[in-house]
Amino acid sequence: MRLTRLRLANFLTNCWRWWTLLRQTKRKAEKLTGIRVENDEDAAKAAQVLHEKGIRTVLITLGSRGVWASVNGEGQRVPGFRVQAVDTIAAGDTFNGALITALLEEKPLPEAIRFAHAAAAIAVTRKGAQPSVPWREEIDAFLDRQR
Repeated sequence: MRLTRLRLANFLTNCWRWWTLLRQTKRKAEKLTGIRVENDEDAAKAAQVLHEKGIRTVLITLGSRGVWASVNGEGQRVPGFRVQAVDTIAAGDTFNGALITALLEEKPLPEAIRFAHAAAAIAVTRKGAQPSVPWREEIDAFLDRQR
């Protein structure tokens, strides 16, 4: 069993260089890098460790504080939206789906993250997983109200 885990760890380590984008929660980024993420400086250090593994774009979600976004070592925090959370069960999946949608639409990364934040912000105000995922029109309307 131990040898199998070691082989898996080596395999994954060798795969990092093929990843163009990695989105991790603060907690998972801490486990991957060994760096406790308490602030933007810590997030930048954790992102740098992941860049050194060959990952070009690193996103570390920080809950209501937003996302640390780093591309080739150049990072910034993209703030989230303040909402009254009811159920966070689908927040991550909603964020990921909306982020992919925005990136496929060729939105710049900060704009894509803002779109994903909006989708997740709506989702956490509702109960349940699938019922909480917003429609595109809801996300666009939410963003219009934020301007």
